[in-house]
Amino acid sequence: MPWIPPERRKTLDDWKNFAQVFNRAGQMAHDAGIQFAYHNHDFEFPKLEGQVPYDVLLQSTDPKLVQLEIDLYWITKAGQDPLAYFARWPGRIPLVHVKDSAVPGAQDGRRRAGKIDWKRIFAKRDQAGIKHAFVEHDQAPQPFEDIATSARYLKGLEF
Repeated sequence: MPWIPPERRKTLDDWKNFAQVFNRAGQMAHDAGIQFAYHNHDFEFPKLEGQVPYDVLLQSTDPKLVQLEIDLYWITKAGQDPLAYFARWPGRIPLVHVKDSAVPGAQDGRRRAGKIDWKRIFAKRDQAGIKHAFVEHDQAPQPFEDIATSARYLKGLEF
């Protein structure tokens, strides 16, 4: 599930309702022999009614049915530490998006020139349960060169 529309995520009850929808979708996916996962952005993290919606969503879904596709850029942009989520939800994060933003003055916006400490994150990949990392570079000026650069960098991290 890549997104929850803004008009459907205004209250904590909306998030709780989505948790139940995700559990049902997860069961249907399981019955079909596939796995359901949710992809975050940054809008899941500001507190709503005193709680973090992403946390409510995770607490209210069955880990066997609802896995996480954590976008490491968005969770970091939201001020959260991905390692804290790895520790709280071990084995529940088979998928991650590897995307970053450029550091002012860096040569480019590719993985090697960004803000996120990938070595620190991927050192905990077993705890998280990461099986697949998807390199995402929005509006890449040289997409094939950027893919190759990112792949070399990830291999250097022994991913």
